[in-house]
Amino acid sequence: MAHRGRVHQAITKDTLRAEATAWAERIKVSPRRIQIQAMTAKWASCSTRRTVTLSLDLLREPKPFREVVIVHELIHLLVPNHGRVFKALMKAYLPDWEKIAAGRVSRSCGFQGARLIPSLERISNELASPAKAERKGLT
Repeated sequence: MAHRGRVHQAITKDTLRAEATAWAERIKVSPRRIQIQAMTAKWASCSTRRTVTLSLDLLREPKPFREVVIVHELIHLLVPNHGRVFKALMKAYLPDWEKIAAGRVSRSCGFQGARLIPSLERISNELASPAKAERKGLT
């Protein structure tokens, strides 16, 4: 598949699953299951049952973009939204993620509302209130 003038060799489902597993270990999250299937409207999704589903279309995408999608969904196992904490974690793991994803995120995120782990829930709630976050020195 050609993308921006380059041809990317397709990888296997096993390779994609291995990439996701390696990132899960690095981020220290434990998805219950990592599955790869056809998805027409999303690159990936994360369910409340901790199942991460990756689109078959990712098999033809360049590795940096695959990593953005994988890390995005795995971070949803920690943070149930796209707020400040989520973006900070994305930037911590993939500093150039926004540049890599630019123009490629037309498919919606498949996040399905997993709960935060308690310590991140507290931080997220504090960051949701700018005045409270400022008083606590979080901004």
